[in-house]
Amino acid sequence: MREEILIVEDDTSLAELITLHLNDQGYATEHVADGQRGLERALSGSHQLVILDVMLPRLDGLEVCKRLRAEGSALPVLMLTARSEELDKVLGLELGADDYVTKPFGIRELVARVKALLRRANPEEEDTPERENILCANLEIDLDKRKVSLGDQRLDLTAKEFELLALFASRPGRVYSREQLLEQVWGYHSEGYRHTVNSHINRLRAKIERDPAKPRFIQTVWGVGYRFAEAEEWEEAE
Repeated sequence: MREEILIVEDDTSLAELITLHLNDQGYATEHVADGQRGLERALSGSHQLVILDVMLPRLDGLEVCKRLRAEGSALPVLMLTARSEELDKVLGLELGADDYVTKPFGIRELVARVKALLRRANPEEEDTPERENILCANLEIDLDKRKVSLGDQRLDLTAKEFELLALFASRPGRVYSREQLLEQVWGYHSEGYRHTVNSHINRLRAKIERDPAKPRFIQTVWGVGYRFAEAEEWEEAE
């Protein structure tokens, strides 16, 4: 079955161009031209990725992204922003977007970003040695299949939430600054994006912690950053 991509873009010509090239790559596509309809279709669960413009009628792209994440959707989001809208890029990432492309963009760049997001969200079997799952109390992280379970419950994490959790849990006890997390998980270096880390950690805690206000796994190191608790610490918290 072909992967289906939702395109939420009110510029018909641009949407047709994106559709043409994604179809050529073997993807199925659906196009809607306003944010409200885009949110409804994104929540339908029938797509593997959404390409989401920021400036949309009825509901802007930032609000669509915010509501998607508030509903617990882990659907990968690739945002389209104008060159001058640096604030929109920062806000989009804080609200849970996985990546963005700045207009005007090359279609090859867009397709490459789409492939990278889909690859991370749906890893294929590779001829590489399997990595052992990480088990922390009742939290299990399958690094190869990118699946996370809390007891008997499967958790729906976005690509960035999973990458954050995997990074932390692979090195318990190590303290990461926001700048280090931003660089290792997002590949960005600008301090303007630091709050993006805080937003994602808050959402991640809401999914994996019994009491996000008193986290046993992802702990804040005041004035420095964050760390993943070592085994004896979360065992004591049981």
